[in-house]
Amino acid sequence: MATYTKRNPWLWIPTLYFVEGVPYFLVNNVSVLMFARLGVPNSQMALFTSLLYLPWTLKFFWSPFVDILKTKRWWILSMQLIMSIAFLALALTMPRPSAELIATGQTPMGLFTFTLILFVFAAFASATHDIAADGFYMLAQSQSSQAAFVGVRSTFYRLANVFGNGVIVAVAGLLEVKTGNIPLAWQLTVGGSAVLLTLLTLYHTYAIPIPEADTARGEKADIKSIFSEFARTIVTFCRKPGVILAIVFMLCYRLPEAFLIKMCTPFLVASRDAGGLGMQTAQVGIAYGTLGVIFLLLGGILGGLLASRIGLKKSIWIMAAFMTLPCLSFVYLAIAQPASFAVISICIAIEQFGYGFGFTAYMLYMMYFSEGEFKTSHYAFCTCFMALSMMIPGMFAGYLQEYLGYKNFFWMVIVCCIATVCVTFLADRKIDPEYGRK
Repeated sequence: MATYTKRNPWLWIPTLYFVEGVPYFLVNNVSVLMFARLGVPNSQMALFTSLLYLPWTLKFFWSPFVDILKTKRWWILSMQLIMSIAFLALALTMPRPSAELIATGQTPMGLFTFTLILFVFAAFASATHDIAADGFYMLAQSQSSQAAFVGVRSTFYRLANVFGNGVIVAVAGLLEVKTGNIPLAWQLTVGGSAVLLTLLTLYHTYAIPIPEADTARGEKADIKSIFSEFARTIVTFCRKPGVILAIVFMLCYRLPEAFLIKMCTPFLVASRDAGGLGMQTAQVGIAYGTLGVIFLLLGGILGGLLASRIGLKKSIWIMAAFMTLPCLSFVYLAIAQPASFAVISICIAIEQFGYGFGFTAYMLYMMYFSEGEFKTSHYAFCTCFMALSMMIPGMFAGYLQEYLGYKNFFWMVIVCCIATVCVTFLADRKIDPEYGRK
């Protein structure tokens, strides 16, 4: 009997995928708000935090090493330990600019050089952890158990989203008010997150099973042949029919959201004189990080149900509309600058629901394009382009916002919806009408 059958999946799958999600959202989402609250200009903040996407963009290229060297379990525990240490060191060494410097909004990003280095370490560890965890999920369970727990892993990853963008941000906001010291509040928040990750890492040393199939392939396989096969996956991907169109679609379909998401939280906390809404950090945690995420998930669920009924081809235009039109809610917020928390929350919920609903078409298209030989590897390639689609626009979002102002920036986001419409038109012509239907 295989070793893994002795360990109840409920003991490790929920926490494993919660740990997979928390560092990702800390690095790519929470860091944006943290630097904004510490007074870093949007141009510098957006550029450097967008570059933190890079490990998820490139992770496919070192994934063979996770197979060849050591076991998946070793990689999981090692990466969790590295992430815990990185966030703990980040909390202990984070600079504490004065309140006067923060108020100017001109805190130089150079002050946070070591902080960024630690974020990079955490990002690479998190991306590597993703590779190992997804591989381990298949090795440690029978096919029936994998099917039974696929919803569980997805749910706890989404809960990590709520925890990262909602709970962690709300805690930071409450500490800002209680201590009256923004840098200290964020140090305590990141430190608390590091302690939580450390405790979960210690728990996983016991809870994660040791399946017989989890071995280092380098001990049994010819490394040269493994890399030869890896190269073949790249060549076959590049030779797939319509690959250029597919890449353009993956890079441009989310263009409006790629710009919007980078400037969303800075806009919410920016002063009204600067064109923002002047929200407190805790309010952002509730409105954007909790309510917004709930509507994001709801949109994704309903989008999946629609696609399963009518297929990708018939649903892609509906989803493209939901991806683009709700962006107008931020144009309204920038023009009206409402003071009502309820009104702001409703606008955020509308935009996030639209994004969740529209993003379903993007995910299905990647699955559709990946069909055939090397399906898993080709889908991994698609996720690299998915990360690039967020990273590249995000790098320039801050500069554009500072040049245009928030109101004109969000109008520019609406103009970018043209790119979504164009690539949807081109992709729609190549989609099998039966794909995705029950």
